[in-house]
Amino acid sequence: MNATEIDMPAGELRENEPMARHTTWRVGGPARLFYRPAGIDDLAAFLADLDPALPVLMLGLGSNLLVRDGGFPGAVIALQGTLDRLVRVAPDTFEAEAGVTCAKLAREAARAGLAGAEFLAGIPGTVGGALAMNAGAFGGETWEAVTAVQTVDRRGVLRWRRPGDYRVGYRQVEGPEGEWFVAGRFRYAPGDVAAAQRRIRALLARRGDTQPTRQPSCGSVFRNPPGDHAARLIEAAGLKGACRGGACVSELHANFIVNTGGATAADIEGLIRHVQAQVAARFGVRLEPEVRIVGVSA
Repeated sequence: MNATEIDMPAGELRENEPMARHTTWRVGGPARLFYRPAGIDDLAAFLADLDPALPVLMLGLGSNLLVRDGGFPGAVIALQGTLDRLVRVAPDTFEAEAGVTCAKLAREAARAGLAGAEFLAGIPGTVGGALAMNAGAFGGETWEAVTAVQTVDRRGVLRWRRPGDYRVGYRQVEGPEGEWFVAGRFRYAPGDVAAAQRRIRALLARRGDTQPTRQPSCGSVFRNPPGDHAARLIEAAGLKGACRGGACVSELHANFIVNTGGATAADIEGLIRHVQAQVAARFGVRLEPEVRIVGVSA
């Protein structure tokens, strides 16, 4: 299937779009199709018209994602900047579409005098991705505040679901197969505007001091194993500063792999596997990637 075989979509459709333009690691080969929907209904219509055999990848900010150098042989659907509606639907509740950035939800909740969303300011992603992996930071997790989610499936069917339809754990969400999150409703406790905004500033300052925010990365690469921290194990294995091509384990935070310039997806994936092997050999712990790896090798 190519762009000419899809009925006049309302959004923006491209072919062979380099994914290096759309991932925070700044690597990745071309997507066969790349689509920016005009809204949730347009997204549903696009999926309904798409060849059911074609793989689909929902894209937010492109963090927590590694697209291999050969690209993605399907349709990438970009939600950030398109599905970006954020409204306050009750005094304590916001409804956010999947393309809303986590930072924006944190700021708006704080401005509304609500507490509990501040940690989202430290997550470099969108609401859709945060819902899909129960993203967390600084002691907070996304699904702690979820009251409902809206999903879409490959046939373009939209549904509202309750949290009870999902099994939620640490960086893991299991629910009905073949559905993607397109919106969520979040309820937060009453708080103080100034206090919430101070906490956001403090969290961002801490993030800037402890994470390599000025270099291309995906965020945390590995999940923390039970009772331990991936960064501690990687550092204890002597892997800070270890490199494969232009990809290096950050000297600032060992659970970050940074693109120092000219890295390929193969460099990054090779370094991920090297870190896993070294930590397993040294400590008997298998580090599980938090980052999602998709596509085909060059």
